[in-house]
Amino acid sequence: MKNKKIFVKAILFSLIVLTSCENYLDIVPDRTQELSLLFNRKETAYNALANCYSYLPQNDGIYATYVLASDELTTPIAKETDAIRLMKGQQSVSNPKLSFWSGYGAFGRGQGSLWEAIRSCNILIENIDLVVDMDQQEKNEWKAEASFLKAYYHFLLLNYYGPIPIVDTNIPISASDDEVRVSRNTIDEVISYIVETIDSAILDLPLRVIGSNDLGRVDQVIAKAIKSRVLLYNASPLFNGNSEYYSGFTNQDGENFFNQTYQIEKWQLAVDAASEALSAALDQGISMYNFNGDIPSFDAFNYINPFIQSQYNTRYLITDPWNSELIWGNSSPVSGDWWQLQAGSLMKNPSASSGEAAWQWIAPTLRMAELYYTKNGLPIDEDLTFDYNDRYAVTPVAFTQRYIAQYGQRTAKLNLDREPRFYSSLAFDRGFSRTWGELWSLKMRKGESHGRNANTSDYLTTGYGLKKIAHQDSEGDAYSKLVNYPFPIIRLSELYLNLAEAQNELNGPSQAVFDALNAIRERAGINAVEQVWSDNTIALNPGKHLSQSGLREIIRQERLIELAFEGHRYNDIRRWKLAEEYFSTPVKGWSVDEETETNFYNVIEVGTRSFNSPRDYFHPISFSELSINPNLVQNPGW
Repeated sequence: MKNKKIFVKAILFSLIVLTSCENYLDIVPDRTQELSLLFNRKETAYNALANCYSYLPQNDGIYATYVLASDELTTPIAKETDAIRLMKGQQSVSNPKLSFWSGYGAFGRGQGSLWEAIRSCNILIENIDLVVDMDQQEKNEWKAEASFLKAYYHFLLLNYYGPIPIVDTNIPISASDDEVRVSRNTIDEVISYIVETIDSAILDLPLRVIGSNDLGRVDQVIAKAIKSRVLLYNASPLFNGNSEYYSGFTNQDGENFFNQTYQIEKWQLAVDAASEALSAALDQGISMYNFNGDIPSFDAFNYINPFIQSQYNTRYLITDPWNSELIWGNSSPVSGDWWQLQAGSLMKNPSASSGEAAWQWIAPTLRMAELYYTKNGLPIDEDLTFDYNDRYAVTPVAFTQRYIAQYGQRTAKLNLDREPRFYSSLAFDRGFSRTWGELWSLKMRKGESHGRNANTSDYLTTGYGLKKIAHQDSEGDAYSKLVNYPFPIIRLSELYLNLAEAQNELNGPSQAVFDALNAIRERAGINAVEQVWSDNTIALNPGKHLSQSGLREIIRQERLIELAFEGHRYNDIRRWKLAEEYFSTPVKGWSVDEETETNFYNVIEVGTRSFNSPRDYFHPISFSELSINPNLVQNPGW
């Protein structure tokens, strides 16, 4: 049986490779004998379905992920990945980095071309009816899965490249050169195709996949959730009437790729899609995650503190496998070796005999440390009770702050009196970390137990560590002790955020918008939007939530906090057309090469970011692809 599976996979691989010989959208040869063998039985056809899923981006793979592609995380120079290099302005047309168009290699699992993925989906759709031991309903479900994935891959390509060709069917071997050399469609055409394909797939997808052997396979809830994301992006400034950047970006017939007129109706479509997705998710028992596991002995007493409870809620919502909030996760995570994103984030244990799987060099930036709210649920520069102007000064940890930092020790004011998500996501000097199944009292200055030692290149360049994506029970002295989990593709909180943003853009502030935000804030352990922003004793700008522009800022900050380090920030900042503001400023952190308190708590530049606007809003198509297909039009600026 093992040899048979290998043989079938080899056939499928050969089909894909043969279709890639001339160009990225080449014809599918009429290899009838191989196809009939592949799609003869359900057992072998399943390999074709699995292959369609195998192109899902590996955001938990440290050298393949887009999680590092923004201003929220950084690494030492010696450890830079292609995502970091991209953000430093080192993207190129000759050899594009993180290319979904052509695919790219990486340690561990790289990324195949999404055009190959689309072609694989079309192969299954066109041939699954050949299988003799499946009923028609199951065949239709598999077709629907492949159709949805095809639409999703089109969306990913659109997100990074803008206008793209629509490839709904594979081009036959009899096609002429002109037919093979496809052209890019307009943004509106591609969005319409994606949405129509998802809607069609929903008709044959199961309501919700719950079987343990099938987790991660597409169902109606997943499809509706991704549709919500697609239509949110479509309504956003980058895609909705963007004449500022793309008034001269046309096809060979002079037609604009981007609609030149802002259409508020697109926000109505986004509201409808988010509402439908949210209703479908809730109807199927999906709910905001709250921790209900066993409390470790070191927190058995402290857990009665609501602040500690909230930290557990937000600390486990990513790493607790297939929990109640996860709508869709990657069921094939990178695992068992040294290219896990989790390994780069997991801090070292000085008392462990080995640090094999704890690298300690993925560091949140100072900007992210400043992003999280105060304990009052307000931005640090808009909370009257927070000493914003003196936030970098060092102060003793008070007795009342003993749950968040080490009583009597000294740390920056910036690290104190913050919301629970700050403490569940970031590790900081003189704070705590619940990790390796232990409670650590962190000391992160040079030469200390959790700081930089000697001149190793494995160190936290900003002085902050990343807790959020490292499982609390992972022990880094061996790769086998890393606890794996499906990296989230979409979860329930995003739907609440999608709904809040779309409703505010459509109609302005309303209780419905507040309710959507408060579903997230309640789980995070902070007070409601309308409560904190109406309190003139703490809010610098009381009533900010009552204007559309003010509420827009609140919604965006809530989104950047809640979805931090999950791979959303790069896309959100771009679709809001704010990349030149965020991605063109230096990366800052503490002076981690200093041993004394005074010198350590000195803000310095630890890295660079470069964003050429508007060029860098979309990635380049490589020279080799353009030479193969002269009908393609390069993205502006490249």
